[in-house]
Amino acid sequence: MIGSPRRVGATVAFWAARGRWTIGYVVVLLGIHAWMVDSDRADAFVAWASTNLVNLGTHPVGALAASALIVNGDLLDPGTVITFWLGVVGALWWLEARYGALRAAAVYLGGHVGATLLTVPVILAAVRAGRYAEDTRTAVDVGISYGAQAALAAVVVTLPWWAWAPGAIFVLGWPLLDAEWSGLLPDFTTVGHLLAAAIGAVLGVVLLRSRRSTS
Repeated sequence: MIGSPRRVGATVAFWAARGRWTIGYVVVLLGIHAWMVDSDRADAFVAWASTNLVNLGTHPVGALAASALIVNGDLLDPGTVITFWLGVVGALWWLEARYGALRAAAVYLGGHVGATLLTVPVILAAVRAGRYAEDTRTAVDVGISYGAQAALAAVVVTLPWWAWAPGAIFVLGWPLLDAEWSGLLPDFTTVGHLLAAAIGAVLGVVLLRSRRSTS
């Protein structure tokens, strides 16, 4: 019994060390989330960090970086449970533990930055065609969800083959369940989540092949 707490502590320390950069990122996210709850400047920060077309045209690096520091909504909201708890705390940590911090960050940033930028021509075309409202250009769009979605998709790809179908249904299904449609075109955030999933899946295949080639 005396050694039990020590074993638990050693186990926690072992697993924490395997994903220390993810844990550090989680701490930063939680700290900023707590600050935003009580800060009068939170709205101004969100407006500046939003990765809409206007901000991407004026301060793209700042908007993309700041957006990745924001957890939208309550920590127990269903969407936040998927993106923050499953996507960052779970999937991103797993990628870091298995493939290393740099590769995990590449997947996450690939989804966050790549999906954001790839939605830009979709938004421009949809606004010109009248599918999206004109104010979509300045819509608030912040958060960790694209990066988390890429991490989730990458994990699904690296799972055993029998888990691919349910994993893909989950990763692609949750954003579609809450989508708003203009004909066959969903809202731009849903488009972004689908693009992030595609990016994550491709990078997951790359990670899987690189691991096999070195084993």
